[in-house]
Order: sequence, then structure tokens, then C-alpha cells
Amino acid sequence: MLQSPVTIPIAFVHGILSGVRARGQPCDAFLADAGIASELLQQVNARVSVDQYVGLYRLLIQRLDDDFLGFFSRPLRRGSFALIARSGVSATTLEVAIGRIARTFGLLQDDVVLETVHDGELTGLTLRFTNPRLERPHFLHELLLRVSWRLLAWLVGGRLPAIRFDFAFRCPPYADSYAKVFPSPRQFDTDQSTLWFDSTHLQAIVRRDEGALQAFLANAQAHVIAPRRSNDSISARVRCHLQKTQPAWSDLAATADALHMAKSTLQRQLASDGSSFQALKDELRRDCAIVRLTTSQVPLARLACELGFADSAAFQRAFKNWTGSAPGTYRRS
Repeated sequence: MLQSPVTIPIAFVHGILSGVRARGQPCDAFLADAGIASELLQQVNARVSVDQYVGLYRLLIQRLDDDFLGFFSRPLRRGSFALIARSGVSATTLEVAIGRIARTFGLLQDDVVLETVHDGELTGLTLRFTNPRLERPHFLHELLLRVSWRLLAWLVGGRLPAIRFDFAFRCPPYADSYAKVFPSPRQFDTDQSTLWFDSTHLQAIVRRDEGALQAFLANAQAHVIAPRRSNDSISARVRCHLQKTQPAWSDLAATADALHMAKSTLQRQLASDGSSFQALKDELRRDCAIVRLTTSQVPLARLACELGFADSAAFQRAFKNWTGSAPGTYRRS
């Protein structure tokens, strides 16, 4: 299936920089080198491409010499994540891997303990903060849960369905953006941040070896923080069809016909997926525009035509409505 372009809400860019900001360090150089215009941070609806986001993550790790971006009371030098992952690869089952990963993580820092908890048929990997002086921005909870989940899922062959994610903070204004990052039910304002999964997975066999680990680590940043691309949902199928038809941009009736279903059925399934045809179409056009603006010098008039707009002015109005910024702001980055 054709892969759709992916973009990241600016709230997550603020989050990834929060460890640096807490130490009073300027962020402009990091943003510039990642190709992200600093003006975008002032626009709540702005987004960046997934390549820019992963690039910023890599830059922070390299220049801070810290695999966890300055969030802890002492840095975890580059190679710390590799050491944590390697401790899991040597395990026999997921349960053993979790124990080894938790111990290794505890040896590297003094601020957070990874603990296994149980609730009926569910097992949780929970974050217990032990340093009362440590700043605990939302992104630190998000990062630790996401990295832990992705690593554990990778160890057992790529799938560890999450039953629920708990977050020990109030529901943030950008919570609508969690769906692609934490694609399971979410609870906020809980006592501890926790990843929950079915306990039967504890006996899953660790299927990765040292060779697979080297390949994983070569692109580890993308593996652990980029949104997972699902090709199974109806929304993904619609996005794929729309992408194939551009610049003509199929309408609802033609899309339903291509997917072998009635218009009403497609609308109903999209609604149950939390979306609509027009919303998906605009999201895809927005994401295509952001990627094209940040990776090419395509003229705005030509880009407007590619995206199905009558002229450049119509495209620029729509783009500013989607992101809060003019296309030129993205291009200047």
C-alpha cells in the first residue's frame, strides 16, 4: 500500500525541546539545523514533517551527548539506549527482557524506576519517579512510554498490542494528536504513567538477535518516536486512494466505489474511525504540502495545482487556515 506523508503537531516539537529549555539553553540553532522555522513554534496548529522531527531528535542526542535529551538529573551518554536494548535482546521471553531493561535503565540514572504491575489479566509497565526535584514535563512521560513500548514490541517481532495508556497529568490541549502516537484508549490524571498490555504476552519469545539489533539501532530514533503507519484502518485506505488519484483528487462517491462500498457505508465507517472524508482529504493535502514545501522548490502555483486548488491564492488561504502560517514560512526553513 502506498505510504502517505506524515506530519507532527508543533506541540511535540515544544515537548522534545523542553529538556533543553529547562536548562536555559537556546533552541534556535537546533531548529535551524533541523530545517524548522522558529516562527512555527508560535502557531498552535503548525506541523512539521516526520523527517524534520526525527532529524531534530537526532541533533539533540548528538549535540547534548544524551540519549534522553537532557530530561534527567545527569545525562545518559550516547550509547545508553543501545545498552538498554542489548540487555533485552539477550533475554528469552518478554518478561525476562522487561526485568533486564528495567535494571539496566536503573543503573544509568537515578530519577525514574520502571516497574511491572498487574491488574487482573493486564500487565503494566509503569514509571515511578523517585527524584522529587526532577522536572516532569508531559513529554518525558510520553517519551518514556513510547520508547519502552516500541522497544518491547520490536523485541518480540514487531507487535505488542497496547490495551491502554495511562498518563499522570491532566489531558493536554493537544491530546487529539495522541491517536497516531498512542493508538489505544488513553486515561489522564492517573497516579502513574503506565503502558498496559495483555499478560499473556509476557511469555512471548524474544525474536531478535545481535544482527537485528544493529539494524534497529541504525535508525533507532525513527523507530521509537515516529508515528506508526497503519495500513489496516479505513482512514488509511481512503488516504491511500486519494494519494493515488492526485492531482485529480477523487470525490466521496468515486472513493467509495474504488473501495467497493456504498457512500453511506464509507461515511459511517469513517465516523466510527473518528474522521470524515473531507477531513481526511484536507489532512492529506496539508501533509503533502508541508513535505513538498520543506523538501523541494516547487512553485506555489504548481503545488496548488497538485493539491487540487484553482490557483495559488486559494491554496495559500487554505494552508494558513490549516497551520496558522503562510507556505512561505515553511519554505524559508
